[in-house]
Amino acid sequence: MYYNNNTIIYYDGKMVKAVEAGTDLYSQTLHYGYGVFEGIRSYQTANGPRIFKPAEHYERLIRSCQLLNIPFSYTVDELTNITYDVLQQNNFTEAYIRPLVICPPNMSLHKPQSSTLVIAAWQWGSYLGEKLLRLKISPFCRPHPRSTFVEAKACGHYVNSTLACSEAKASGYDEALLLDHEGFLAEGPGANLFFEKDGKLLTPQRGNILAGITRITVMDICKELNIGVEEGKLTTDDLLKADSAFYCGTGAEISGIQSVDETVFPKNWNESLGKRIQESYMKLVREESFKNILSVA
Repeated sequence: MYYNNNTIIYYDGKMVKAVEAGTDLYSQTLHYGYGVFEGIRSYQTANGPRIFKPAEHYERLIRSCQLLNIPFSYTVDELTNITYDVLQQNNFTEAYIRPLVICPPNMSLHKPQSSTLVIAAWQWGSYLGEKLLRLKISPFCRPHPRSTFVEAKACGHYVNSTLACSEAKASGYDEALLLDHEGFLAEGPGANLFFEKDGKLLTPQRGNILAGITRITVMDICKELNIGVEEGKLTTDDLLKADSAFYCGTGAEISGIQSVDETVFPKNWNESLGKRIQESYMKLVREESFKNILSVA
């Protein structure tokens, strides 16, 4: 579903067919999860295909490499230009883009001496689908912030996400919701959480979460629409008393939440702040004005 015999990717300095590319079986990334990646989207706009916030994503990729001591010499402009080339080579307009920095063979627990860049893309709809989500509070928690760099988008971190997501789906739910090591709300396996209460939005504070680019975009939209947003140490009880809720992320975009465990949110999604954010976000990524969408705050 991600590639076929004609798919082109950027690999180690050149454009190659995905079916002809390979990675070293002794890679430090394969054995230890020591690598970094990004998730980016492109959208069709009136001005042609546009990558949404490429600078922000590639600045984070570079920062992730720095935090993990992975040598990486590409600039934001170089990365952006290569990505547009990948889209053009595959004739993609609306696509999900996956830059991945792979480390070479290294069976010791030492930092790598070099890295390889891969940029792939595929056509992909909303990661979490169009329906309202049924969440399960996960028995897994997010890693302690002193155990790693939580702000880095590191490959190995997503074992935690996969375990949480798989456990929730095996229990009959659509997605998981993870708490932090202190028992406060954190985030989804691949998305940030917002919930509505009394005409404003609340979201877990930074420190134990990957503070996503879409999360920042939501806050920017709220400023434009005069919707209040508060960050803080929030509890499960706070969430269960909310009027509505949603996840946000590059893959998830804006995904409404129907329930957490067995508690259903009382507000109709179509009348919620989340729905207005969802409509505004989709206009923004397609370079359309959203200021006519009024806040109910």
